[in-house]
This record gives sequence, C-alpha cells and structure tokens, in this order.
Amino acid sequence: MENKSIGVFIDGGYYAKINEGFDNTRKVNLKGLLSFITGRIAKEENLERKHLYITECHYYRGRYRADEARSRNLLLEERKFEDMLIENDVIFHYKHLRTNPQGGVIEKGVDTWFALDTYELTLFREFDYVVLISGDADHEMLARKLKALKTHVILLTWDPANTASTSRFLKEEVCTHFDMNSIIAEDSSLLKMLTV
Repeated sequence: MENKSIGVFIDGGYYAKINEGFDNTRKVNLKGLLSFITGRIAKEENLERKHLYITECHYYRGRYRADEARSRNLLLEERKFEDMLIENDVIFHYKHLRTNPQGGVIEKGVDTWFALDTYELTLFREFDYVVLISGDADHEMLARKLKALKTHVILLTWDPANTASTSRFLKEEVCTHFDMNSIIAEDSSLLKMLTV
C-alpha cells in the first residue's frame, strides 16, 4: 500500500482558546493530539496506520516583542511552549502583535499568512490530507481551494468551554470534521491521552 501524507496547520489563537477552555485544569497534549489525528484518519479512511505520516506540522501566532513579553512576565511561558513545539517537530511562525491607539492588542496578518502558507505547501508537497486546527470563518475559502487541489481537508475543532467558537461555514466546507467535544463524549478515555 502507498504511504499517505498529512499536513497539520494550527491556528495559534484558536489553540490558545482550547487551552483557555480548560480553565487551567488541563492543557492540550500536542503529542497525543497528533497521534490521535493519525489514528482517526486511519480509522475513518480504512487505512493501516503505518502507512500514514504527518510529514509537516505548522503553528501560526501573533506574539509580543521581547521587551513587552518581559514586562508582562511571559518570556518563560513562551519559551516553554516553544520547547514543546520543537519536541513535537512543529514549525512555528510568529508575527509581532501591534497595539492600537487605545492600547489594545491587534493580531494582523496571521490568518492571511496561515492561509497562504497552507495553500502553497499543499500545492508543492501534495499532501493527501490537510488538517486545519482552527475555527475561523476566514478559512472557509482556504478549505475550498485545498479541495480544488484534490486534497482531503479535515477540520479539527475542540471547544472545552462550549463557547460555540467555530464557524458553521467552515464546518460545512471541509470534507471531514473532527469535533473533539463529540468524540470525547463517545470515548471519555481519550481525554487522558489528549491532555496533560
């Protein structure tokens, strides 16, 4: 049997919302989540797991400049998070956050970068499956364009706080939707594998 490749693309803002939904009681175990993705695709597509490979995993997020992160006591936390990404072979992409005149934080351009990179990498790497960990309505057109490349697009969403933060239009556009709330409700033992 021919090996199949999986590209995973993580919207960092959405990933942070997942962790916030656990209210500091748990955090996503990224290694467990990536393992789950491979196993679930194998199960749903009736494939042998040994023929499925996550060949690339990318993470996109806005982040504070060093001085601002230091003043907010975030440097150590950010470094530990990056260590976890590195340990799981995740390629991270950061864009500096900006502040508006009222002092609020603006994350500009990250969603566009996420979409452009996902499309370009899928075009050149010819992933058989692309997993989007996102809930953003802006990625609806990305999903449509990826399907035009004959790529099976999977949306993975997880809403521990039940805030309904996933776009209905995005869910309707993808080929497959892994709704982690429903999946864990069917098999509660997964929560131990997927969180720390």
